[in-house]
Amino acid sequence: MDEFTSTRSNHLIDPVLHAWGTEVPIYLFLGGMVAGIMLLSGLMALRRTDDRTSHALSLLPWASPFLISLGMMFLWLDLENGFNAIRFYFVFQPGSPMSWGSWILLGIYPASILLAWTLSPAAFRETWLRRLSSVPALESISKWAMERTPFLAMANIVMGAALGIYTGVLLGTMAARPLWNSAILGPLFLVSGVSTGAAFMLLYRLNDKERVFLGRLDMGLITTELLLLALWMIGLSTAGAASRGALGAILGGPYTAAFWTLVVALGLLTPLIGEWIELKHGAIPGRLPAILVLVGGLSLRWILVYAGQFTSWAGNVTAALH
Repeated sequence: MDEFTSTRSNHLIDPVLHAWGTEVPIYLFLGGMVAGIMLLSGLMALRRTDDRTSHALSLLPWASPFLISLGMMFLWLDLENGFNAIRFYFVFQPGSPMSWGSWILLGIYPASILLAWTLSPAAFRETWLRRLSSVPALESISKWAMERTPFLAMANIVMGAALGIYTGVLLGTMAARPLWNSAILGPLFLVSGVSTGAAFMLLYRLNDKERVFLGRLDMGLITTELLLLALWMIGLSTAGAASRGALGAILGGPYTAAFWTLVVALGLLTPLIGEWIELKHGAIPGRLPAILVLVGGLSLRWILVYAGQFTSWAGNVTAALH
């Protein structure tokens, strides 16, 4: 029998090893969804033709700054001393994922707000320009943004991809948690975030052409997400004993039923089959598959955050499973 001796003592995590609560997976979910909305809004702005764009699609980019603010509120609630977060903006540490993340989050606001403004209906912009006529330089900023819509679209694609990858890298760089310590988590969270972004957009009154485009795209994203999940599990299963033990948390351990039911079956396979049936029969993608994708995206992050804290290099998962 292996015996470990440790002098570590932290009243915040001993003896359960849980430092992150429900706020963190909610933040990761909202951050990933915002990444997807930004990336898709940028792509659809670049491919926009003279065809009529639905009113809902024109206003959906405004969801990005509101949802990221909500996500940051949950992140702030998780901090022991929330006001210390301002220190991230006094310095930039290239080797720190959290430092990258703090600056990426700051850049989300101008990129998403300016693109949302340029994509909004003309009547919407004129109304707000009249209401905010006293704001200095607002009209100049509006004119500048309207002349640079392609640039702002590319900025949203880049910032959205950075935000989506960051939410996975935030976990993947923590070597002390073998379930998280995988380079696959960055791409996995990005693809999952774009998928939940597409699902969020499908909840609104889009026209048939837009819904078909997003439905087909989401099918490809879900397929890619399933492949990345398989690669992630294969990588852990072929690594060291600690990684294989950590994988046991979702392969026979306490998180098995939740992972395979909420994430794989309900959140990925069911909407994939539903969207395939809809498109095969020429039906317009509905809202139920989109809701299931959102449930699966939140469940994936919730389970990974808690299962990752359940495992460790020192203790493996053996003691907890027995």
